[in-house]
Amino acid sequence: MSPNKDYNDIFTSTLETRTREMADNITHNNALLSKLKEKGKIRTISGGSKILEELEYGEGDMVWYSGYDTIDYTPKQLFTAAEYAMKLAAVPVAISGEDMLKNSGPEQLMDLMEKRITNAEKTMANQLAYAMYGDGTASNGKAIGGLKLLVADDPTTGTVGNINRSTSGNEFWRNQSLSAALSKDNILEKMGAMYLACSRGKDKPDLIVTDDKLYALIERALQDGQRFTSPILAEAGFTNLRFKGADVVFDGGSNGYCPENHMYFLNTDYLYLRPHKDRNMKVIDGNRLAINQDAMYRIIGWAGNMTMSNAALQGVLINSETSGTSTSDNTQETTGE
Repeated sequence: MSPNKDYNDIFTSTLETRTREMADNITHNNALLSKLKEKGKIRTISGGSKILEELEYGEGDMVWYSGYDTIDYTPKQLFTAAEYAMKLAAVPVAISGEDMLKNSGPEQLMDLMEKRITNAEKTMANQLAYAMYGDGTASNGKAIGGLKLLVADDPTTGTVGNINRSTSGNEFWRNQSLSAALSKDNILEKMGAMYLACSRGKDKPDLIVTDDKLYALIERALQDGQRFTSPILAEAGFTNLRFKGADVVFDGGSNGYCPENHMYFLNTDYLYLRPHKDRNMKVIDGNRLAINQDAMYRIIGWAGNMTMSNAALQGVLINSETSGTSTSDNTQETTGE
């Protein structure tokens, strides 16, 4: 096909104009992304095969002394780094020669393009939101590592950021985990225990995401006078409550992404989305004409990963009554001191 230049220009300009807004629209589709954007935790990268997050996992030595006591100033290893692989994703937007002929006027073609781009935007938003709850094994390990990886049900196993959590000495890299048979009579108590386990001084969870079943338990447990909401999240369209200062949001229901019977206690000061500056919902350069089809294509690309710089301040509360796991309370204590 030798496409009409006007069609090609409309296709390209319409797509590039819309993709400038796409990243913002996608953050509004997910409470965690919205929170990360609000706190400036969506940080672009400019290159490299790995995404590095520096970790502070120790403290220096302070000694009490008097007079001429010896002060040991031997330096200690206090920092390390987690390494995250760059993951890539793409959504194609296509238009056939037949569609061009049927929508021959510029206004008609632009309307058609808007619909195709809106569909691509929804696809990218939904798939990225889904991956942010995953364990990184989707698409044969090509997907980003989400909460199931970073805030694991069993934090004593697995490798995150190229750091093996099962290795002695890496206890600082284990999140909190609590499994219990939850009901409206004990859910607030268990939430309080997890909240405290994820707190250190002024560092406290600021976002709690859960499925619709556990969210309903929380609503039943709270008296009407105890129900407070976040106006910021409410304005963004998210149904939410407040618990000890943290926003509680459900991401369940029809096509919800939060794993069933899970409640994540997140300190978003230490969670990040790290997109590449040249692939943050942008059109990948170059005209793409099908060799054996009467069609034109453009590809919307994204590259990066979801990262974490402190695991001990993140936690997951699991409802064991219906998930088939142990009903005994088992808080995984870790120290990030």
